[in-house]
Amino acid sequence: MKLCCCFLVALVATLSGTFESVVCSDILLPKVFCDHMVLQRDSRVPIFGTAAPDQKLTLTFQDQKIPVTADVNGEWSAELITGEAGGPHEITIVATDEDAKIVISDVLVGDVWLCSGQSNMSRPVSMAMHAETEIEQSKSYTNLRLFRVEESVAAAPESDFAKVEPWQLCSPESVKDFSATGYFFGRELVSRIENVPIGLISSAVSGTPCEAWLSRAKMDGVDSLKPLLDHWDQSDKVSSSHRPANLFNGMIAPLSKFPIRGVIWYQGETNVGRAAQYKELFPLLIDDWRQTFGQAQLPFYFAQLAPFRYQALGPESLPELWEAQLQTLKTVPQTGMAVLTDVGNLEDIHPENKQAAGRRLALLALGKTYADELDPEAVPTDSSGPIFETASVEDGKFRIKFSGGQSGLSVAKDSEVLTGFTICGQDKKFVPATATIVGDTVEVYSKDIASPEAVRYGWDVEAPMTLVNGAGLPASPFRTDDFPVASPNADF
Repeated sequence: MKLCCCFLVALVATLSGTFESVVCSDILLPKVFCDHMVLQRDSRVPIFGTAAPDQKLTLTFQDQKIPVTADVNGEWSAELITGEAGGPHEITIVATDEDAKIVISDVLVGDVWLCSGQSNMSRPVSMAMHAETEIEQSKSYTNLRLFRVEESVAAAPESDFAKVEPWQLCSPESVKDFSATGYFFGRELVSRIENVPIGLISSAVSGTPCEAWLSRAKMDGVDSLKPLLDHWDQSDKVSSSHRPANLFNGMIAPLSKFPIRGVIWYQGETNVGRAAQYKELFPLLIDDWRQTFGQAQLPFYFAQLAPFRYQALGPESLPELWEAQLQTLKTVPQTGMAVLTDVGNLEDIHPENKQAAGRRLALLALGKTYADELDPEAVPTDSSGPIFETASVEDGKFRIKFSGGQSGLSVAKDSEVLTGFTICGQDKKFVPATATIVGDTVEVYSKDIASPEAVRYGWDVEAPMTLVNGAGLPASPFRTDDFPVASPNADF
């Protein structure tokens, strides 16, 4: 009898500190298929791997019994129909002509979310605000499961990850090193959605640019990206995590056959100073991932960067990146943006308040992805803060209209007046403005400017921004002008 089961795999993982693909005799599965996993509900989930050439296998899941035969190269695949949320279930894979068997146990069916980006996504719960308390309380969220992809670059798309932390139950031990933004997002979902397990896949790397997370095929042929690609084609840094496509190949492509419910994304700091390029890169990435996962309307919710003083760059470099993110929100369907202008630290690019980031991303999912299946009282009144829509000039004053919810406009808690607005005349020199909420609009003016030309909000990262909606969610920075940007925009 050939001894082979997930126990042996777990033992190898414990001794080596890594986790290899589930393996039994000649049967090999990708690393994402293991004990405690979450499968996307109401989906056809491909399960695949390798075995001996022409090996006959039988897969069992719930009431499904699926025969499959490996081809001459030993490759095989089948499809599991998951149905409604629930569990735990088992997946068994049996080699029918020998005594070999794999059992994947404690499998839940629910919703799987991919959590990706750079350091503000990868930063763990142990480094978040109130970390000790948050870690201890994590044991309450039994319907939450965690899977972490470790950093890996590749020159071409891979079919499996190089190294992972396997699926784990949510616990103080598993949470402390997991993405804080991701965890707080998932925690909010399992708290608000009844009887639907949530699986979180963290695949994020500190300090990495957007282009590293895009496929090379998607970037090739885009004229504006040619200088960036040419630069890296001439570089000998083939294993750099900054190299275009390297992280996509090693950390996203292996998931391409694994159905997910949506994506949350917190990235952009490394692209500050290249806002014009980011306006093209970011929408391209969203489209690229939707093609990769075969889901044209895949929900994609992202965090707008928190304020930080980028001293080596021009003072408008961050507002310009904010604008690129805002443009993506307005032009790419099925997206949402969590504004974080009120939780930043000008001296620390990694704000500790990841609870706000995770919760606001969850509000987007609850208000958009889950609205139809929630009790109406559980759907957030507002899932995002005020978003600039239109501007008009009346009697020397700008009248600004916003979208972003039903709860109206307000001044941030502990603030008495609206701040963060500037205005200019024909000389294009911006000065601080007086701003007042008038009904569902904001009136902006300066007594020194009789004929105003443009208004900006949040264009000075040093100045407090106090416009929120009734739910306390902050407004996104914006501008009404299209003046040439002040800071240089590099290609790489």
